[in-house]
Amino acid sequence: MKPDIPSSPVITVIGGGSWATAIVKILCENDVHIRWWLRNIEDVEYIRKFGHNPNYLSDVQINRRKVRTFHQLPKALEDATHVILAVPAAFIQDAMKEVRPEDLQGKVIISAIKGLIPNENILITDWVESAFSVPKDQICVIAGPCHAEEVALEKQSYLTIASTDVIQAAHFAKMMSCRFLQAHAIKDIYGVEYCAVMKNVIALACGIAHGLNYGDNFQAVLVSNSMQEIQRFVDAINPMQRDLMASAYLGDLLVTAYSQFSRNRTFGNMIGRGYSVKSAQVEMNMIAEGYYAIKSIFAINKQYQVNMPISKAVYRILYEKASPASEIQKLKAQLR
Repeated sequence: MKPDIPSSPVITVIGGGSWATAIVKILCENDVHIRWWLRNIEDVEYIRKFGHNPNYLSDVQINRRKVRTFHQLPKALEDATHVILAVPAAFIQDAMKEVRPEDLQGKVIISAIKGLIPNENILITDWVESAFSVPKDQICVIAGPCHAEEVALEKQSYLTIASTDVIQAAHFAKMMSCRFLQAHAIKDIYGVEYCAVMKNVIALACGIAHGLNYGDNFQAVLVSNSMQEIQRFVDAINPMQRDLMASAYLGDLLVTAYSQFSRNRTFGNMIGRGYSVKSAQVEMNMIAEGYYAIKSIFAINKQYQVNMPISKAVYRILYEKASPASEIQKLKAQLR
């Protein structure tokens, strides 16, 4: 039985980072009630008192009349109609460890995570369906192109909401639309989710190339070849008619590959400049989802054997300690 869509939904946001904060800001623009779970109890108390996230997008004013903060996740889920997952993929299982299937029963679950479950190498939506017995038509995915930092600045932005139930997605898209953001619904949940994962891997490649002093000409070729690589991969895993030139696919790739706000591009740039993985992670103090994603993508592709030279180069650099300069040099000959 599908959940009803009430006139004033109660939405629980799980996560305390930049993207979770941006989502809370967007939701505050609309007629919804927000329950916000953060791991750190000091952050919960700070937001209650001052109306700001002390660690991420701290300039964003949180409407405390609409937002209640929680440290205990089951409590934050009690009266929710919708639940948004906005924790990095590598940490979502730990964040949800106290949640039982009955805690999510009858709720619409929305993944705002651009990654895969590490080691298991499965999509967040498949994990939610399996681990919590949530029907697939009650699961949605939030896709870009949209950076949290531009949401904070109220720059005009766009989101795509994907679900196998496009009516459910359209209802949620209305909740995410406001004066500075437009959201629309599509049905291609798998294509959107895999593309969201892959674009972070490509952003790593672009950052590595930039760190090695390759210019705009090379990056343009790298990105156009990347789109072909993504299409081969997605079509092999989930073949269906889809327009990868749409903003949820190409648009999300472009903003992640080129933007100054892209943490994956920043991380790759540091690797290209000679940082070790560990030192880049420490200096950034933020999660680059592509680092974890490329390991999963590489494992998944052992089954499908899709030609993915860009992804292979990123994997070798990050996990086999291959020389960034040598890997990009070899990659050059394979691009057209």
